[in-house]
Amino acid sequence: MAVFCILSWRVLWLTMLNRTAPDASPKMALTDTEIALLDELISDVGNRRRRPETLAFYLTKLARLGGYLARAADPPPGNVVIWRGLSRLTDIELGAEIGAAGNVGN
Repeated sequence: MAVFCILSWRVLWLTMLNRTAPDASPKMALTDTEIALLDELISDVGNRRRRPETLAFYLTKLARLGGYLARAADPPPGNVVIWRGLSRLTDIELGAEIGAAGNVGN
């Protein structure tokens, strides 16, 4: 139960930070590994409304990983798509760490 409370707090914090300080540094809420994976996985094409290298830019990428469409008339991403994106990003991050260790396939 405590783990879910911590995770839900991070999701709520990311969502509210995106709405109150969208021009903040992405390193305020995401690790360097998460930022690098988001740059590698999600293209910048559907993220034209946001300035690059801002928190809102990377949280929109995170939300797109969770199913957010980022259309022009869409409201800011909510808790559900941030949760989905964060869980997928965590799985991808674990897979990248396992792959980098070289213990795969043999």
